[in-house]
Amino acid sequence: MRRFLPFEWILATRFLGEGIMQTLLIITGVSVGVSVIVFMSALLTGLQTSFLSRIFASQAQVVLEPPDEIARPLRHDDKALILTVKVMPSQRLRSIDQWQKVSALVQRLPGVLVTSPMASAAAFATRGEVNKSISLMGIEPDRFYKIVDLPGKLVRGSPWLEVQDILIGTQLGIDLGVDIGDKLRVTTGTGASQVFTIRGIFDLGNKGANQRNTYVMLHTAQPMIGLIDGVTSIDVTMRDVYQAEELAQYIAAFTGIKAESWIKTNADFFSVISSQNISNTAIRLFVGLSVIFGISSVLVVSVVQKSREIGILRAMGASRSQILRLFLLQGAIVGFLGSLIGSGFAYFILDFWQAYARRPDGTPLFTAEIDTNLVVATALIATLSGVLAALLPASRAARLEPVVAIRG
Repeated sequence: MRRFLPFEWILATRFLGEGIMQTLLIITGVSVGVSVIVFMSALLTGLQTSFLSRIFASQAQVVLEPPDEIARPLRHDDKALILTVKVMPSQRLRSIDQWQKVSALVQRLPGVLVTSPMASAAAFATRGEVNKSISLMGIEPDRFYKIVDLPGKLVRGSPWLEVQDILIGTQLGIDLGVDIGDKLRVTTGTGASQVFTIRGIFDLGNKGANQRNTYVMLHTAQPMIGLIDGVTSIDVTMRDVYQAEELAQYIAAFTGIKAESWIKTNADFFSVISSQNISNTAIRLFVGLSVIFGISSVLVVSVVQKSREIGILRAMGASRSQILRLFLLQGAIVGFLGSLIGSGFAYFILDFWQAYARRPDGTPLFTAEIDTNLVVATALIATLSGVLAALLPASRAARLEPVVAIRG
């Protein structure tokens, strides 16, 4: 098999085999570096995915609302001195003007997946003598469930609503002492009151949301909160969640309505994500540089050790380009083998970490998986890094004159 390999491949593998200890050490160094990069990337991706799933469990990526009512100036005449005073008006419950057209317009924007109208207001839920303050949210299930996976959060019951059905959170169910099929009276600020049948109980992973959020049909909530055929907000989801703020600013400028993204409403959390990404990038960079310098230093030593062999090869007719490719191939082989071993080691570390990193109830902290694309990309980058690391020693070897190299 070896006789069918190119000249450079045969010599590259032979040189690596002769300095087996050096080869094993540098492959081990590359493996450790690659395993750190792959493990950290998988861990950070899993952590961010877990955080985002918790955020989007109860909210959309972009929320459109009616614009705030602006302050109106009041003028007072005090002893011939005119004073202008601005009084902030109270924000009344209002509908988005021509919300059907706005929803259709936003739906056609690039990157937007789903838009879902909602009519929501504060209300009271009553069961016997117990009253609880809630948020009554009227939704269109077919559209809303594509934004918030409420069916996947159900503990009991069904997510599909009829006119007099309601979905409540686990904590509200405990506070009111109700379960599937029980009746619940809901009273809004307009004085409207209606008895609902509990169709499903959900757990959004947030005690406040489980205690406050309730969902009914959109056309059921509209008359109860005093908005006939109106909506208080439009939820929007998109392909790239990190472009939500750009989309919100564009919609606000284009339509004049209020648009807030999850990035703005969760500014502290987004700062944490950005810091994590910067830290992970810095770790990758420094680990990659250490791998490159390690490969380069070993190959420089190899050039010195093999200078006599290089001189003989040159005297026998080997070209400078062949000598150059000889050492570049060594760097590529070391980088590629190190990446494969390192990726396998990263799988082992991740399995070990997930087996022991658990919550007090025994469930995993979050799910982290190594993406196959990440392994392929890391192998390509490690191989390319090996070639770059070998560039300096390879060019030095190619410049050796045969007579000088043989004499040592």
